[in-house]
Amino acid sequence: MERIKKGALWVFCEVQENQLLPVGLQLLGRAKTLAEESNRPLYAVVLGKISKDSVKLLHASGAHEVICSVGSAFDEKLEQPYADSLIRLSEQFEPDILLVGATPFGRAFAPRVAAALGTGLTADCTELSIDAESGLLLQTRPAFGGNMMATIRTATSRPQMATVRPGVLPLPEPMEVSDREPITIEDDGQIGLVKLLKETAISRGADISQSKIIVAAGRGIGQKKNLKLVQALADKLGGQVGASRPLVDMGFCPYSSQIGQTGYSVAPDLLICCGISGAVQHLAGIGGAKTVIAINTDPKAPIFAVADYKIVGDCVSVLEHLLKALDEN
Repeated sequence: MERIKKGALWVFCEVQENQLLPVGLQLLGRAKTLAEESNRPLYAVVLGKISKDSVKLLHASGAHEVICSVGSAFDEKLEQPYADSLIRLSEQFEPDILLVGATPFGRAFAPRVAAALGTGLTADCTELSIDAESGLLLQTRPAFGGNMMATIRTATSRPQMATVRPGVLPLPEPMEVSDREPITIEDDGQIGLVKLLKETAISRGADISQSKIIVAAGRGIGQKKNLKLVQALADKLGGQVGASRPLVDMGFCPYSSQIGQTGYSVAPDLLICCGISGAVQHLAGIGGAKTVIAINTDPKAPIFAVADYKIVGDCVSVLEHLLKALDEN
């Protein structure tokens, strides 16, 4: 296994229904910069078999090498055998940094890995960077109910582990790469104590975290009936409707549309915030948006600090005028 160097930066890339989840690619894009800044090799780690196209995509997203651990234990996607395999790999090859997407599955099995390796785990990070002096991973996440941002370092334990929410980081632009075989490791680990009896698909509609255009509403929308204006604008732009937590709590919108620390993180090309004040908890979920348009009656609303275009006014009135202008054109 000469191709696997110790002290590397590893990104666990989750596979679902034979497809790489975007969060793994998002992490690779950020990890490429971290690896360059800290002079570490970058490895994408996959548990289970993947296609040649997926291997090439991982290389194109920044991975120097792709490690594929294969075996019957991965026939069913269960936390215990996945965690056991990643623990064995980590003990053998000693990565310095291990990043995992904070998907439901990642959140379930990453703590098992950290506990077994005797290291810390910073969950739900919104930013990652490298300390120029120490070379340590700086892991930033909301703290104290989202009222402040905390930056955490793992000074002594290894690997330095963090999970990052899907949608916080942008997808990298794929590079031109030649075909290269992955590093395949046969894992004869035991199947865990849990047995999967049945899987049932639950329809949740389109995934808002993957939407390129989002029109999001906050408390400033006033009444529930005004959401039809938000939906109309989203339809005209070919996007989806998002919501702040207060609207979800009031029953105006489903949880699947909630954006923020306790909802979904999004990184659309265009985000239009209608009547959203911009609490820290909400801002934590929109850091990846490329262009933000904010509409609010309060010129000092925190949302304006992150907006590229700012409209001071009643969002209902602004939406009505905007929809009229779009109809006329």
